[in-house]
Amino acid sequence: MAGVELRQPVAAGVSIALVGYTSTFVVILSGLRAVGASPAEATSGLIVLSAVTGAGNIWFSLRHRKPFTLAWSTPGAAVLASAGAVGGWPDAVGAFAVTGLLIVATGLWSRLGDLIKAIPAPIAQGMLAGVVLQICLVPLAGIYRYPWQVGAMFATWLVLFLVAARWAVPAVFAVMLIVVGIDGGWSGGLGDRLLPHLTWTTPHLSWEAIVGVAIPLYVVTMAAQNVPGVAIMGSFGYRVPWRESMTMTGIGTVVCAPFGAHAMNLAAISAAVPASEESHPDPARRWPAATAFGAAFVVLAAVTAPLTAYLGPAPAAVLGTVAALGLLSTLASAVNAMAADPDDRIPATLTFLVAASDVTIAGVGSAFWALVVGIVVHLVMKARRSQA
Repeated sequence: MAGVELRQPVAAGVSIALVGYTSTFVVILSGLRAVGASPAEATSGLIVLSAVTGAGNIWFSLRHRKPFTLAWSTPGAAVLASAGAVGGWPDAVGAFAVTGLLIVATGLWSRLGDLIKAIPAPIAQGMLAGVVLQICLVPLAGIYRYPWQVGAMFATWLVLFLVAARWAVPAVFAVMLIVVGIDGGWSGGLGDRLLPHLTWTTPHLSWEAIVGVAIPLYVVTMAAQNVPGVAIMGSFGYRVPWRESMTMTGIGTVVCAPFGAHAMNLAAISAAVPASEESHPDPARRWPAATAFGAAFVVLAAVTAPLTAYLGPAPAAVLGTVAALGLLSTLASAVNAMAADPDDRIPATLTFLVAASDVTIAGVGSAFWALVVGIVVHLVMKARRSQA
């Protein structure tokens, strides 16, 4: 009987880990490559993110006996994809470390958390929608060159979305592996690419990377992952230890940044499955789902190296199709949230447009300038309403 009761949460945790990994794997890979990582450095980042967040899940859930789940920052990776190589890979790694320090500071200093919460949600979501839109447009630009590959992946997504929505993007990921194989994706032998290998990069601090990468990465990780993650867990009756979780994920980000990890955080959307009745009818017996979630990510870290090597020669449009379909729900949610408050629709729309423009000013990418424009217009409109 105990085995049967344990099987349900374990199955729920493993399934959502597989969905999360396959749905966002390419987004993380694309984001790291966009800010200057070599294939080996991006692979290292994926390995350490999978292994450390997985181990963190195991420790966190066992310590509290609650279904607390950690994850890598998928919205943050989308920000990286729009930021571009701001000063080079060592500068990006330095920005990752700064992001981790800011997350730690948020846990230790409540006023910093209040400052993030003071950013109107429509503006933060407008920035996220703008950077995600850039990724979602990639397959549209490549479908003329790779019609059958992109078409097969989109058709797979559409069919699965109608009958089993959760598995739609993982199915697209599987089709992508087949497509890459048909196109001769694996060039050369396996060699040592089967073995996980971490690459060290000494962090370098530059103001362009701190402003253009660290600040937008921190804001979107807090606004789109940590704060919603706490709210989602609260909706199921679980209180997340804020200071502990921010300190743990922030320190993890700082320590793992030299190996290519961009940001770790509380899970948001994927947190709902381990915390819900889908895991177990009894809330007190759902925590093994989070443990299994973490264990699955540790195992997935072992297959990351050969997987990235296999996908290395794949066209950007083919890889981008998985990333785009994986981020469709994020884009839809962000667009809906940015239009929720009538008073902030104009500032949020301007934020969205600037973020989607991919403009670079003074070496700083569009995500930062989108925040600046959105906040300034919000404050001006708020002051004018108060005078009316």
